Amino acid sequence: MRVLAAMSGGVDSAVAAARAVDAGHEVVGVHLALSAKPGTLRTGSRGCCTIEDSGDARRAADILGIPFYIWDFAERFTEEVIETFVGEYAAGRTPNPCVTCNEKIKFEALLDKAMALGFDAVATGHYARLSLVDGVPELRRSVDSGKDQSYVLASLTPEQLRHSLFPLGDSWKTDVRAEAESRGLSVAKKPDSHDICFIPDGDTKSFLEKRLGQRPGQLVDAETGAVLGEHTGVHGFTVGQRKGLGIEAPAPDGRPRYVLSLEPVSGTVKVGSARDLGVNVIEANRPIWPSERPLDGPTECVVQVRAHGGIVEAVAEVSGDSVTIQLREPLRGVAPGQVVVLYRTDAAEGDLVLGSAKISGTR
Repeated sequence: MRVLAAMSGGVDSAVAAARAVDAGHEVVGVHLALSAKPGTLRTGSRGCCTIEDSGDARRAADILGIPFYIWDFAERFTEEVIETFVGEYAAGRTPNPCVTCNEKIKFEALLDKAMALGFDAVATGHYARLSLVDGVPELRRSVDSGKDQSYVLASLTPEQLRHSLFPLGDSWKTDVRAEAESRGLSVAKKPDSHDICFIPDGDTKSFLEKRLGQRPGQLVDAETGAVLGEHTGVHGFTVGQRKGLGIEAPAPDGRPRYVLSLEPVSGTVKVGSARDLGVNVIEANRPIWPSERPLDGPTECVVQVRAHGGIVEAVAEVSGDSVTIQLREPLRGVAPGQVVVLYRTDAAEGDLVLGSAKISGTR
């Protein structure tokens, strides 16, 4: 096959490209320039898509002996990922930009361009297992549960998955680094990037305030309705947040307060105790079924609401374009705008992704 290897400049994508070459594919490497003003250097493990990263990707491609190109996707990344991120926070929702990036950039924009140029598939360094069973994609958790990225890939369509390769799904991260070193790849010990790539300093509140300005509102006790303080915008908060609330007086019982809900129209941030954070039912919409098999009646499953954590057993049922999920035990920190992913636990073959949907409400 003709395979386009997405090379971020990190160790995972470099080894994924190497394995695609070893598999006998005709491989071409591509680095996506996602920032109009890339920084010269990374700061430790923060940020990505810098000039340093593009250079690392090019050097890896040279060692592998494959052609290498840089494609400018900065404008589309800004429109599809950054502006969506800002808009979701302004609306009082909690987005996951990595999910959006995978969906709109790496497996829509990139894959569409690759297919138009005659490639058969795109290979990435994601940790997830993918197989085709009678032509039907089956997406499963990675062998390395600590690095599993099936959550951020669960919004891909069956057609996108049919043209995707995840060569690292059966590997542990430590083995991938060792393999990179044995291949002479200089990125073998390069730190993983973390946080949001377009907010390398990790200060999401300041990033949003620069774009949205200040939108003053009140911090209100959800139980009594008492005004506890003022804030500069609901975009500075997320459901489940405990620190940085700006409330001077402690709760009557001396226990911490948490953000329970956000009301962007009125500018109200409701806060309360930890016991009020628990969610028993999740309502979600716009479901995607990677294996082309929508749920048929109430279905026992395991749900995940964050890329790392927020996992609990549940029963899910579909009605039209909506999914209602009854949790077996309360889950904290669940917010509209997050993606919920449904898994079927299979002890023999590993967790299979049944589908994903966007959380619209909780109770």
